[in-house]
Amino acid sequence: MKTLIVHESLFGNTKAVADAVKRGLSRGGEGDGVHAVRSDEAPDLIPEDVGLLIVGGPTHAFSMTRESTRKDAETKGAEEHVRLGIREWIDGVAPRPELPVVTFDTRVKVKLLPGSAAKAAAKALRARGFRRAEQGETFWVEDTDGPLKDGELARAEEWGHELGRRADLHAGPAAR
Repeated sequence: MKTLIVHESLFGNTKAVADAVKRGLSRGGEGDGVHAVRSDEAPDLIPEDVGLLIVGGPTHAFSMTRESTRKDAETKGAEEHVRLGIREWIDGVAPRPELPVVTFDTRVKVKLLPGSAAKAAAKALRARGFRRAEQGETFWVEDTDGPLKDGELARAEEWGHELGRRADLHAGPAAR
């Protein structure tokens, strides 16, 4: 089974998590079958040989980024200049209803601060027609521009390994 990881990263933290998830999936024997790609380079049509889609992005203004929040991040020193975030990519991707999809996000841990790009992305993917989209993990950063909190990359790699082992993600509709 091939896995496609679509990620949006402005300060490099979400990309680092995507790379760690990829390492974890590869540890499970996926090897060359795992591809990570930026949201503005991701295909509008998911190849048929992809059996798991993972979508990740940073949480900005309580949700997925928008053009305005990406521009704001650039004024704060964002390393990446993303033309098309996961929000816009989701709006344009052709749905595959039975494809398992898991989302993740990066965000600052602030007590009682609501909002999650992972939650919003899972909801948007289901609305787009990906019936098996589910909210995955949040990975914590110290501040808007990072760095990731200690241990988060190891946790992301372990989460990727676990995703590769989860039978329910790989089972087709007849197996459920």
